[in-house]
Parts: sequence; C-alpha cells; structure tokens
Amino acid sequence: MSLKTTAAPCALLLAALSTTGWASPALVQQASEPAVLDTVIVTARRNADDPAVVAEARERLARTPGAVAVVSAESYADRYAPNLADVLRDAPGVYAQKKWGGDIRLSIRGSGIGNSIHNRGTLLAQDGVPFNEADGFGDFQLIDPLIARYTEVYKGGNALRFGGALLGVAINLVTPTGHTATSNLSLRLDGGSYGTVRAHAEVAGVRGDWDGFAAVTGQSVDGWRQQSEGKSLHLSANIGRSFGQDREVRLLVSGGDIHQEIPGSVSLSGALTDPTAANPGIITLNYQRNMQSVRTTVQTRWRLDPSTVFEGAIYGTWKDLDHPIFQVIDQESRNYGAFGRFDWQGQVFGLRADAFYGAWYRQGDLDAKQWGNLAGQQNGLRARSFQNGKGLDVFGEGRLFVTDRLALVAGGTWGRAERDYQSYVVPGVSGTIDLTVDKSFDWFAPRAGLLWENEQGDQVFANVTRSVEPPNFSALSPTAAGYQPLVPQEAVTWEIGTRGRRGPVTWDVTAYRADLDHELLNFVVNASLGIPASTFNAGPTVHQGIEAGLDWRIAPQWRLRQTYAFSDFHFDGDKVYGDADLPVVPPHLYRAELRYDHPAGWFLAPGVEWSMADAWVDYANTLKSPAYTVANLNMGWTVRDGLTVFADVRNLFDDAYVSNFSAVTDARTASTAVFFPGEGRSAYVGVRMSY
Repeated sequence: MSLKTTAAPCALLLAALSTTGWASPALVQQASEPAVLDTVIVTARRNADDPAVVAEARERLARTPGAVAVVSAESYADRYAPNLADVLRDAPGVYAQKKWGGDIRLSIRGSGIGNSIHNRGTLLAQDGVPFNEADGFGDFQLIDPLIARYTEVYKGGNALRFGGALLGVAINLVTPTGHTATSNLSLRLDGGSYGTVRAHAEVAGVRGDWDGFAAVTGQSVDGWRQQSEGKSLHLSANIGRSFGQDREVRLLVSGGDIHQEIPGSVSLSGALTDPTAANPGIITLNYQRNMQSVRTTVQTRWRLDPSTVFEGAIYGTWKDLDHPIFQVIDQESRNYGAFGRFDWQGQVFGLRADAFYGAWYRQGDLDAKQWGNLAGQQNGLRARSFQNGKGLDVFGEGRLFVTDRLALVAGGTWGRAERDYQSYVVPGVSGTIDLTVDKSFDWFAPRAGLLWENEQGDQVFANVTRSVEPPNFSALSPTAAGYQPLVPQEAVTWEIGTRGRRGPVTWDVTAYRADLDHELLNFVVNASLGIPASTFNAGPTVHQGIEAGLDWRIAPQWRLRQTYAFSDFHFDGDKVYGDADLPVVPPHLYRAELRYDHPAGWFLAPGVEWSMADAWVDYANTLKSPAYTVANLNMGWTVRDGLTVFADVRNLFDDAYVSNFSAVTDARTASTAVFFPGEGRSAYVGVRMSY
C-alpha cells in the first residue's frame, strides 16, 4: 500500500469528518437545511427527503452488520445511464466498468477477476429473481436501469437474505409498483454522441385494491468504435392486488430484445493510439451478442401475525442467445425457481430480537450448439451439448439486542449445487464425443457479527463470514475424461466499519480482509504441476482493502460526493505465481462530484474518476495497464414541476485511457490483446416529463 497514493482521498474523507467535530454546534445547526437526497449511503436514521420506499429500503439494510448500499433512481435520473456501471458509480467499493454496449466488468472485493467474460461471483437479480443462470454465470445486457426504483448492493457475505454465500454477494434491482412509482405518467428522451437515441415511457396507477406499473425502453446506438452498433428494447410490467395491510400478491413480467455488435479487445498500444478501431478479424467474423428474454414472477408479501411477515415467489425465465464469435454460439436456456423468507420481530429471554429465515431452490437447463462462423452466420454444426444446473440454499440470520444499542448477530446458509452435463457426437466433426457427467457440491457457510447504534442512528459494525462459490460449467470444462478436478472457491472474510450521518455529512467506511482458498483463476496447463485446465484452483490468496464513501452538504446549495476504494489482492505462496499481486482491479480508485444547485432550479456538477496507480494485467506481474484521470460534467434545469432537461458530458478533455481489461497468465508469452479503450469525449442531452 502506497501512503502517498492513498493520502489525497483519505485526507478529503478525514477532513470532512473532522470538520463536523462530531458535535460542532455550527454544523449541527445545518441539519435543518436540505438533506442529502439520492445518496447511496445506508443509515439507520430516516432522511426526510428520501422517497418513502427508498427510506424504507435504507432502514431495512441498515440492520445488516456489514457493507451495504442503496442506489435510488433519483441518483442517476439526470444522467445518461445506459448500463449497470452507471447505476453503481457512486457505490463505495464496487468496480464496474463498461466494455461495450450493455456489457460491463463487475467486481466486488475481487469477485470474478478470473473471468474475462460474463459475470461470476455476484448474484444479479431483479425483484429477487436472478439474471444469472443456475450455475452462477450471468449477463448484464438484459438489465434496464430505467425501470429500477432503487438498487440494493450487498458486499462481502452480507446478502444472506438471498441465501447468498458468494464473495461479491448480490445486486438486486427493485422495480416500482403502482404505489411507489414517481408519477402516474413519465416520459423520457435521451440522445447524443455516436448516434445515441433512447426513449422511455412508464405508466402507473392505483384503483381500489389493485395497482399497476408498466414501462418500455427503446435504444439505438451507432457506437463509438467500429463494430459496436446496437439496438435494444425492454418491456416491464408489475401488477398487484392488496388484501389488507402487508398482504399482497403481484405478477411481474419483463422481456428484452437486444442486438449488439462486439468490437472486442485490442492491444495496449491500440487502445491508446487507435481506440475506435476493432480487431480486423472480429469485423470479418462479425462478432455479435444478440438475445431475447422473457421473465415471469408471481410474488407475495403476507403478514401472518403481528410479529411475522412472509415473502416468497415462484419464477421462470427464458433466454435465446445468438452469439457469433470464433464460432456461432447458439443457446436456449430455461430457468425456474422458488424462494420463501420469513421476517420475525419479538423477544428472546426478554431481550429485543429479530430474525429472517428461508430457502431458495433454482434449476436451469441450457441447450447449446456451436456452428461455424461465416461472416456472422451459421455455417455447419460443430458441437452440441446440454447442461442442467440445480441449486438449493437454506438460510437464516438473527439479531439479539443485549443492550438497547448493541445487537449480536449470527446466521448461516447451507447450500447444494449440482452440475449435470451431456455432449453428443456430431457426425463428421472430429473431437466431438458422447459424454454424460455430473457432480455435486455441498457446504455450510456460517456468519457472526455485531452492530452498535447510537441515539442519532450512527452505526459501528463488524462481522466474520464464510463464503463458498462452486465452479460453473465453463470452469468445469468437460472433456472425454469428464469434468476438470475443481473444488469450490472458499473464503473467510473479516469486516469492520462505520456509517451514519452527522449534520451535513453522511459517511460509510469499511475495512475488510478475505482469506481465500482454491480461488478460481487462470493458469497455463501444466501436468507436472498438477494443473490440468486453464481455469483452476489457485493456492491461498488474500483480498483486503478499504471502501469509503462521503456525502457532504458543504452549504445549502453545495454538495460534495466522494468514494474511494483501496484494493490489495495477492497470492500467498502459490506454486506458480508465488506472492504476486492479482490483476484487473486497480489498487486505488477515487471518484468525486461537486454539485451546485441554484435556487432558480438549475444545477452544475463537475466530476472526476481517478485510477491513481497502474493495475497489473497478468498474474506473473510483468505488464501493467496505465493509471488514468477522466473528468465529466453533468448539468440540468428543472423548468417547472414535472419537466427537467439535462446534459451529460463524459471524458471532458478527450483523454485516451483503458477503461478495463482481461487478465492473462504471463504477458511475456500470452496474447495481450485484452484491453478495452475508454470512450472518447461524448455529450448527451435529455428531457424528463412527468404527470
């Protein structure tokens, strides 16, 4: 850890906290000024300016003795936010960077860094229903940020409500209902650089015991780089029937149709000197990622008695993927499942207590075909397989208040995962085989912690949590000999932190250390070292760091938002990589935005993203991706109630930089065309209308 590099953001955070004096009369008096609306920081004390549904979510997550966040739709309403990276921009400790179209790289505390594509190590969900396949693999393209009323972020083993025991844990987008939508009718139009046009409309209402919400989002983009044109259409509906207080049943349906060209990754020099170019081979093969999806859920929230509420759902999803790359990947998947959870509040031995407990079952199958690629079209069947994944989590967590302010927390999850796979001989195609193989994994992941809260709602928390991630089908990589001999990735994470609000300052600071065994990472196949596959279990690794967020209302019209993440991820005596640092996630990442709101209704908000140190590209630590600083500018004007216009300028000074990249084993011998250029200067304007 470099003290010099860390000094700048830490000084800002500490200066702000010290300025409050924790009891400074001058600043405490300012608490009556406009509060910090649309912050992502969770506090136990309700913010009067938060929409009721968002305030309730923050209060609920504040019961967690660990790192969590809530991102309200208001936080990005006046920005061009086409993907999940824009939604999570201000969440402390979340590394989310755009690659192309709606695809991003997401890593929380180093989750999934061994994957060059797709999501691994984090549950992505909408209203509790996963975007992940049953084996844990997930896509980002089907997510429409504009239909989220708010987004819950759980880090480091703190998502036991979802049965999760993953290192990165969970991100859950919660859609509006007829009761929680911001208006009865809302229209939005965005447009700008690279031929971008996006239109969004939603309608909501309540009639007697019924309520409903429906939305549609359509987008067309020419793209900044070659081979990056995209079109998408998202539809969503949420219909509910109330049967009294805390008793309802609802039907949720959503669907997406995405057509997206892929520009691919390039060399480091290419990313910095010719960033708009795509690899010529990718253009020839017409790389794309096109998919259609339908998701259906029946949910209920039902109060059983004054102390107990049940929440549950059954769901089914369907997805069709057409994915021309080196071959044309042709897949159809079906996933379904059910979950139920009880929330209880009462007393144990005369002491205040609360708890939740439940179970989640999921199953999914996938028909996969691979075809020869002729300029993006299918050209002869090359491979055919079928895979079926199952998962079951039984979980629970309880809090016991040993004093009015101190709660002891304990819980855990028992999980089981099954991986069934079949491949088939394709006549005339060498290397294809008839194969049937299956494997199952079982585990128990306990958790313990404490949560202290003062009279003002400020909190201090600590916990220790075990996490387990079984390998997915891609990692198991079956051959004629069956699955690769992989075991689940395991971790024990220690965490301590504080969050709260004092006068004009809202803060969230967490320090953590995760000791991992069998982390799923990249290797060169080497039989003499006992490494039979390119994705294999590493020796011990350590993921540790600091996540900090500060929201400071400097004056009634001035507001400073800052986040900082220090990430120290490294091997601990691995037989191949020794004590080398892990690649991909930059060691220091700082984001800040200073916003001025004028009484006339307009605002101006310059911002910066600063990756302060080079990040390793390879596990052997021979190549780095350069640090960067990118300036942005957001501005807008509330013309009248229900009418707002805004502008969003990205990469204000048109700097060439690498936004993210994939890891390689050793840059001295492996191909290093793994870099994704950050977009050049771009500008978007938009208008929002509500009635």
